[in-house]
Amino acid sequence: MVRASARSLQPAAGGMAPKRGGKAPVPAKKKVEKVTNPLFEKRPKQFGIGGVLPPKKDLHRFVKWPKVVRIQRQRRILKQRLKVPPALNQFTRTLDKNLATNLFKMLLKYRPEDKAAKKERLLKRAQAENEGKTVEAKKPIVVKYGLNHVTYLIEQSKAQLVVIAHDVDPIELVVWLPALCRKMEVPYCIVKGKARLGSIVHKKTASVLCLTTVKNEDKLEFSKILEAIKANFNDKFDEVRKKWGGGVMGSKSQAKTKAREKLLAKEAAQRMT
Repeated sequence: MVRASARSLQPAAGGMAPKRGGKAPVPAKKKVEKVTNPLFEKRPKQFGIGGVLPPKKDLHRFVKWPKVVRIQRQRRILKQRLKVPPALNQFTRTLDKNLATNLFKMLLKYRPEDKAAKKERLLKRAQAENEGKTVEAKKPIVVKYGLNHVTYLIEQSKAQLVVIAHDVDPIELVVWLPALCRKMEVPYCIVKGKARLGSIVHKKTASVLCLTTVKNEDKLEFSKILEAIKANFNDKFDEVRKKWGGGVMGSKSQAKTKAREKLLAKEAAQRMT
């Protein structure tokens, strides 16, 4: 056996043997001083009382809305919560966008004359009569409006298409109209917006419009629209009059109901085992 020398067994200076492969000490980083521009003084904002105005927040929830807006919103929520009878619920089923666009294009072709056009027509007629000319007074084909007038046309079976607004207030004014149209076998549809119907007849709003006839060049397109409307409204009347609306609870109530159902299902499973 080889004996270790006394020197090799002695510890190195400092009391510990030097470790092999040790990392060299990292030199401390020098702090770089930031150069500040003396022209721009640092003034931190104080958002306390009497200080700087705080940054803008979304205060939408805290606005005191006008009473009309509040009533509209409350009514909408109530209609979701309460059970709505089928006679009223049918007004939530409106014409789809593409078909409604085609229908309004058709209605715009048969807009009644406004006051200025009527005045001009009567003036020309008066001038012609003064000159001793015979004036041909041909009745124009236009959209009919007014609830009483449209009702009369439906009863006389003169109406070919009835367009009802979905947001008539009070709804009782038009709630019976779909039943009358079905009884008289007149195609009817419910569209969004009494204001949109009103714009066609130069009024602010119109609850119902009616077409009695169309020109020969529009008959093909008009028949296609009538077929689609009959399929969506007249033919589905029996299905619609049995369907109740509303009864949709809020998110909190729905979450509670789901949690209760989950608990009951868990208890039932435990009993089975």
